[in-house]
Amino acid sequence: MKRLQNKIIILMLVLWAVVLLSTADASRIKELARLKGVRSNQLVGYGLVVGLNGTGDSAGTQFTIQSLVNMMERLGVTVDPDKVKVANVAAVIVTTNLPPFARTGSSIDVSVSSVGDASNLAGGTLMMTPLKAADGKIYAVAQGSISTGALAYGGKAAKVQKNHPTAGRIPGGALVEREVPFVFGQQRELNYRLKDSDFTTVARMSEAVNQHFGSKIARSLDAGQMQVTVPDGYRDREVEFVSELERLNVTPDTVARIVVNEKTGTIVMGDRVRISTVAVSHGNLNLVISEKTNVSQPNPLSNGQTVVSPSTQVDVSEDKGNLVVLEQGVSIGDVAAALNAIGATPRDLIAIFQAIKAAGALYADLVVL
Repeated sequence: MKRLQNKIIILMLVLWAVVLLSTADASRIKELARLKGVRSNQLVGYGLVVGLNGTGDSAGTQFTIQSLVNMMERLGVTVDPDKVKVANVAAVIVTTNLPPFARTGSSIDVSVSSVGDASNLAGGTLMMTPLKAADGKIYAVAQGSISTGALAYGGKAAKVQKNHPTAGRIPGGALVEREVPFVFGQQRELNYRLKDSDFTTVARMSEAVNQHFGSKIARSLDAGQMQVTVPDGYRDREVEFVSELERLNVTPDTVARIVVNEKTGTIVMGDRVRISTVAVSHGNLNLVISEKTNVSQPNPLSNGQTVVSPSTQVDVSEDKGNLVVLEQGVSIGDVAAALNAIGATPRDLIAIFQAIKAAGALYADLVVL
């Protein structure tokens, strides 16, 4: 009896391991695609930050003076522009993203950036700033205290600065005043747009949806779009249908790609990178130039002259370049092990990858940043 129980437990563990391996690389449809029409919108506005401790714009920033005078006049105060000082005021640009389904009265975060010559926005307060979209309409209004997360102190001889004090954020600093017109739940067909277009991925998505719901309600329109028909059983329950659909797991198909950054020496390889059998030899030429100055002084009371003669020493050394054969890689680990055998630095590997690509032995896209 105990043997039977042990066999059952072992069988269940094996089945569970198979399930885990099959879904190890799977992602939800929510991460792979987004519903057409459900998107954010960019908003921008121009405003003033007040309450700065002498770190605002200088007197030469005319648009700050003009904006301050216009604001004071709207508040019923008449001022002379020639007598206005803006050391405690800074002109800023306010930006944010209006999320989908944002309703009137909900709050969103905003970013504030100086457009003048202000040196620090810490401690400032943003005055009421309308935020407009590309159509010129006002969708939100921002106001509040700015959090920069930076510091900048110093004098005439030295200065200490951390992060960027001329840019900050206001958490929940904008109130939505206008909603983006979008009615959800009245569409018979839903279109999902893939974040990374791929024929194999969109075909797997359609297959997963059809298998889960037991009917052919999904079809692939092209490499970047899947169309889904809402079943009759989910009429008036579109939110539940979308929630259930977006939780389905799909294994995306990726393109073999190597991304290199020559500025930082960073190399990132995907798991599908392969190379054919190729021989690589890589060596470095080192040139060292040393400058020396020889000084010869005469003896005391000899009426001689000091003679200065420069000398240059040039040393040339070339590292030994061994010819290493890189066998055809079957996995990213094999490729990494073969390249590590050369003993090259990351910057040298960038040149090696480019040479292997030029030789036609690299089966991946090489992206140089």
